[in-house]
Amino acid sequence: MSDNRTPVTVLGLGLMGQALAAAFLGAGHPTTVWNRTAGKADGLVSRGAVSAATPGEAVAAGELVVVCLSTYDSVHEVIGPLGAALRGKVLVNLTTGPSERAHETAEWALEQGTEYLDGVIMATPPGIGADSSVLFYAGPRAVYEAHEPTLKLLGGGTTYLGADHGMPALYDVSLLGLMWGTLNSFLHGVAVLETAGIGARQYLPWAHMWLDAVKGFTADYAAQIDAGDGAFPAHDATLETHLEALKHLVHQSEALGVDTELPKYSQALIERVIEQGHAGNSYAAVVKAYRRLSE
Repeated sequence: MSDNRTPVTVLGLGLMGQALAAAFLGAGHPTTVWNRTAGKADGLVSRGAVSAATPGEAVAAGELVVVCLSTYDSVHEVIGPLGAALRGKVLVNLTTGPSERAHETAEWALEQGTEYLDGVIMATPPGIGADSSVLFYAGPRAVYEAHEPTLKLLGGGTTYLGADHGMPALYDVSLLGLMWGTLNSFLHGVAVLETAGIGARQYLPWAHMWLDAVKGFTADYAAQIDAGDGAFPAHDATLETHLEALKHLVHQSEALGVDTELPKYSQALIERVIEQGHAGNSYAAVVKAYRRLSE
């Protein structure tokens, strides 16, 4: 059944690497794996994978070479010495790192005669293969499209972001920042309500309700920002209104003995943008506080 399926090599068998290899195996792809600690391959070998003794041996066996290691430095330690062994291969790097390292690695791959896609995984290992799981890729469109059916085995939300190899890294940090900002705000709210004996699970349905409302705000703000005219009309509330509400949050947190660093940071951002003349604008105007200083 696997004769007409792309042979795949997976370099790196942490929890994520094991999940990637398992997805390829489950779809019938001949799968070769390598890891510094060879024992991590045992479970995959029992399901039909081939464990290579060296990275070179692993790369020789695969047409599509997927790398998932801890850092870009680790990636280059593993594949850097391979040289000609990578010529004619398609290298897919799913290692997390900054956009400049993605660009550097793409240039290096080009010098080796290797087609290169950079990507990020917006899922946990148990989510690999799920229809809802998202993986971002960037690089030559023809290379992506040739291997899209295989790459989609890792997540139904697999998305091509264009030719710029650094784009997945930018989406990665932007979405993770959104996650941490949301989680920190949720946990701050938990701490406030705990002072009144209200547990996190009691708070949860109201937090979910409000997050749905916030999604609506972001849709309006995104349109205002992309309009590019700096108007930022206040359809819901002005920055002055937001500032007064934030002052209440800071005061209440202080009175309850709850940490105020997060709300004070938000207050400072709003005050800075109001000083620039945006008191009557929407919260979207706060984007000005985050943009590069040269703009």
